[in-house]
Amino acid sequence: MATEPTGAEDAGVGLPQLDFSTFPNQIFWLLVTLVVIYLILSRVALPRIASVLAERQDTITNDIAAAEELKLKAEEAEAAYDKALADARAEAQRIIGEAKAEMQADLDLASQKADAEIAAQLAESEGKIAEIRDGAIAAIRDVSKDTAGEIVQALGASADAKAIEAAVAARIKG
Repeated sequence: MATEPTGAEDAGVGLPQLDFSTFPNQIFWLLVTLVVIYLILSRVALPRIASVLAERQDTITNDIAAAEELKLKAEEAEAAYDKALADARAEAQRIIGEAKAEMQADLDLASQKADAEIAAQLAESEGKIAEIRDGAIAAIRDVSKDTAGEIVQALGASADAKAIEAAVAARIKG
């Protein structure tokens, strides 16, 4: 049985890409494929990528602008908070000052009333003491006169009531 030669045996052994007889055909199809890939990329893929990148850049720009706006609002809110806090502290200090002034006025009034009451009680007490002192001095004079009169009589002399009274008055004066 005889075997017929196949096309592979006629072509020779080796890789078909390295066969110099097919180089012009391979170069033509390489150029056609590269042009088709370039057209697909430039017409379809690259515009989509460019639109995604532009969209992403717009989103980033908008987010940055929104963040700056929120930052400004936050700074304004902080300034308003600080002002409100300072106003509240000032108001609290004013209220404390007024309360202290009121309490001091009430304290002064109560102190004046107490001083007046003490002065009135002191005057009353001094009056009572003066009254008691005057009564005691009068009682001492009476007792002294009676005692002096009794002593003079006990000694056997007679004394005039006016003389005894003058002697007791002189002795009491000092």
